[in-house]
Amino acid sequence: MLYLDNAATTPVRREVLEAMTPFLTRTFGNPSSHHTVGEASARALDDARARVAHILGVRAGDVVFTSGGTEADNLAVKGIAVAAHLARGARHLVTLPIEHEAVLQSADFLARVHGFEITLVPVDGGGRVSPSAIADALRDDTALVSVGYANNEVGTVQDVAAIAAVCRERGIPLHLDAVQAAGWLPLGGTGADALSIAGHKLGAPKGTGALAVRGRIPLEPLVHGGGQERGRRSGTENVAGAVALATALELAEAEREEDAAAVAALRDAFIARVLAAVPRARLTGDRVHRLPGTASFTFAGTSGEAVLLELERRGVVSSSGSACAAGADEPSHVLTAMGIDRETAQTAVRFTFPHGLRQDLDAVAAAVAASVAAVTG
Repeated sequence: MLYLDNAATTPVRREVLEAMTPFLTRTFGNPSSHHTVGEASARALDDARARVAHILGVRAGDVVFTSGGTEADNLAVKGIAVAAHLARGARHLVTLPIEHEAVLQSADFLARVHGFEITLVPVDGGGRVSPSAIADALRDDTALVSVGYANNEVGTVQDVAAIAAVCRERGIPLHLDAVQAAGWLPLGGTGADALSIAGHKLGAPKGTGALAVRGRIPLEPLVHGGGQERGRRSGTENVAGAVALATALELAEAEREEDAAAVAALRDAFIARVLAAVPRARLTGDRVHRLPGTASFTFAGTSGEAVLLELERRGVVSSSGSACAAGADEPSHVLTAMGIDRETAQTAVRFTFPHGLRQDLDAVAAAVAASVAAVTG
């Protein structure tokens, strides 16, 4: 079985498991406890925080450990927006219609509960937004701009440096959802004021993540209680998870440039073979600005779910898009926002490749062609 759904989750790396195990067994103390057992855990937590901060290009105190990317996105969008509303009456948020549900549903919450106005800036047919369109959407009462560094369904990468410059000129915080970008793209020097990552996309366990938010940006906590994480996220910290995230992030960063180039070459060859072998195939997402490990297609006149079943029968596991929306009857909001009609959007299949991939994907392309042929008769 060949697993090509790595945007959904990845296996835990051996090095990560070894790094975190002591903090599930011997060094098990509560890092808030004022005794030697707790203090050992606190030191490990501080060390993990500094390691994550170094790669993200922020101060250690800017890192908030979370339960994953969804919580990190929620904390960024709601926490920064509500703090801006309390401080200066801001009640406007700018984001894109192709964002992950964690961002879009947080925006919907702000609209329903706090009376925010939400501006969804349109994207082009490849899923890219124009920085000038974001500039045009900004207002004096804009609390936050939230943009995905790289899209989780089609892999399109945004011009984050230009977007950050637009926001900086107007003095408006920028949040980047970098959950899919981590390990493939540089995370430091983006110009963002807040950035979300998730460990399970990098070879750390599920339930690990972080939000980096620069200290000058007010942040209203969503979880109250013991005041952990400098009052920004209460709850006893997951020390083993923090160590796992730091280890996975360091490994991915050390391998990133060589790995990204090698996987991108295999991805391009795979895309070419699928497009040549399947007349109905259409590549989705930006052809140039895309993640090295993502190739997504629509196959007009088929059912995406039927193609996936045929692929799995042939030993290839992939997906129709975001795992968070699996089983939904509605077509992908990402694809429809890119101008793809609803019927075609429901034929989508996404292949997301692992870090370290080095073998060619000829057999997978052949399986795709055979699977599409099988469901179209």
